Amino acid sequence: MTAPIWIPPQDGRDSSNIAAFTRWLGERRGLYFSDYQQLRLWSVTDLDGFWSAVREFFEIPFRNGYEEVLAEERMPGARWFPGVLTNYADELDPLQTRDEAAFITIGEDQNVEEISGAEFRRQVAALASSLRGLGVGLGDHVAGYLPNIAEGAVAFFAAASLGAIWSSVGEDYAPAAVLARLTQLAPKVLIAADGYRFGGVVRDRRAAVTEVHAALHPAHTVMISRAGLPLPSGQGFLKWADLVQGAPELRPAAVPFDHPLWVLFSSGTTGVPKGIVHSHGGIQLEMHKTLSLHWDLGPGRRLLWATSPSWVIWNLQVSVPISGAAAVCYDGSPTFPDAAALWRFVADQGITDFGTSPGFLAATAKTGVQPGRQLDLSALRQIISTGSPLPASASYWASENVGSHIPLVSISGGTDVVGAFAGGAPTVPVWPGEISAGCLGVAIEAWDETGHPVTGRVGELVVTRPMPSMPVALWNDPAGERYRDAYFATYPGIWRHGDWITITGHGSIIVHGRSDATLNRHGIRMGSADIYQALEAVPEVTDALVIGAELDSGGYWMPLFVVLADGVDLDEELGGRIRREIRERASPRHVPDEIIVAPGIPHTVTGKKLEVPVKRILQGADPAAVTAASALDDPAKLDFFAELARARASTGNP
Repeated sequence: MTAPIWIPPQDGRDSSNIAAFTRWLGERRGLYFSDYQQLRLWSVTDLDGFWSAVREFFEIPFRNGYEEVLAEERMPGARWFPGVLTNYADELDPLQTRDEAAFITIGEDQNVEEISGAEFRRQVAALASSLRGLGVGLGDHVAGYLPNIAEGAVAFFAAASLGAIWSSVGEDYAPAAVLARLTQLAPKVLIAADGYRFGGVVRDRRAAVTEVHAALHPAHTVMISRAGLPLPSGQGFLKWADLVQGAPELRPAAVPFDHPLWVLFSSGTTGVPKGIVHSHGGIQLEMHKTLSLHWDLGPGRRLLWATSPSWVIWNLQVSVPISGAAAVCYDGSPTFPDAAALWRFVADQGITDFGTSPGFLAATAKTGVQPGRQLDLSALRQIISTGSPLPASASYWASENVGSHIPLVSISGGTDVVGAFAGGAPTVPVWPGEISAGCLGVAIEAWDETGHPVTGRVGELVVTRPMPSMPVALWNDPAGERYRDAYFATYPGIWRHGDWITITGHGSIIVHGRSDATLNRHGIRMGSADIYQALEAVPEVTDALVIGAELDSGGYWMPLFVVLADGVDLDEELGGRIRREIRERASPRHVPDEIIVAPGIPHTVTGKKLEVPVKRILQGADPAAVTAASALDDPAKLDFFAELARARASTGNP
């Protein structure tokens, strides 16, 4: 067994929020747990006890009492806290006397804007009053088309306070991608910005906003001045600054526990993005659990994450102040003007918790940056990584170059539940290439093809009991058919997420990649992530994509596509080294049939590789039929694979 790369120190364990929660369980409920795994086992066997404890420990402000926690345990359709009235914006009440920063927006130009808790809540109240005056009320839609700035959080909480339903898209999205999502909702008000700065260039988005405004026909579009450009004029355009004046009282509407809070959208790589609807009450419970118990946030902590309003991480980020910590929004390129830029902000702003991705860590490592040696990171307490499986090499790099005392915590979850199925905790070790544990309240298991749980070998990631943050519905799915098909078609009544995982003997979790992109060579299954981790040892390969395609002839073709560093050619020596690393580090059964140099690897705008769409294109499908161009970072990257498919078909190799 691999040894842990980080073991929580005793003083850190004892002072953590999760330790305080465990002590409280003993004092108030007579429940005693000696370690995290015991606590987690209780959390998934006694759902009523665990989630009622979360509500009570964090004093979540429900408006009334309740007689049941989980009235109907079924998936889909679980009924949590029936009869409870609440509002997510009630969580802002403690901020009204908080002078410390609740939100900090950092620009690529190094401009820093701080908003205290009291000022943030005042702006929410003022905007809510203005939106109410514009006719926004219970069940209406308010949408954001924004960069990652604090104003987006103000707009979200203002809408939530009215019982309106929020949705947002990053302003880097083209109008077509925005409309593919927001036309499903028909928002009454759109909140947008004139532009943003990225890569040292001011991106003027006024024309894009005007196009979206004309297509959506919202009653009003509220414009935020970020780039200092003249704002669009004309009917329906309002200025943000005019709507956040004054100090009215914040009076959130009382809504049922399962009232829609926001609609988040899937990537849309295989069709129209599906709208995922979450509830006020479910998100209240999940955010307190994730932010406070797993991430250990609280007063004095600052979380920085370079994210986008299009990605679920943004929804966690804007929730950070309910934990007592400050959310730091970064608006710009994380690698401009160089790979150390974001690390400098971590140092300069006293960031305690740094959220990132394996891709960013790899980019930092390849440029030779050594943040812990070159910068003052004395405030940093942890690094959290998500977006794709974290290779063991990243853990070793971070330990050596950031600090061996700073845990690099990998998490895996999704937009679907606005949280993680597996992650870390301040009382659990970190093993390289592994996720420390299943999360509290998440009955995660690995199932084999017969539907039985397995340990120590690859299986489907399933969740066998409900979570409060599971969707209450998919948008425009009145009968629930799309919802059932998306998560429950394989195992009725059991959530199948679509990932291959291994649960180890010490309770950690290894993610192998999407199960619909499984490499099934000679009946032996392997996840693509295992191949990518093997390639970490080949610095000449800067990006890669592997697929396994069943052929009409009955054969199986497993090519590996690689993007090479500048000036590098795929010669016999490099090809042999690639195959050797895969054979020795992954599996001799999964050495690729061919290694093909590609000009680029297509990703979603949130960084996920398009393994399944590429597989289908190489099997002969029309690219337009298997993925939406608006969901991709660069749709032109698919042209190479479409041309390859045509060339193979013309030579009798379908």
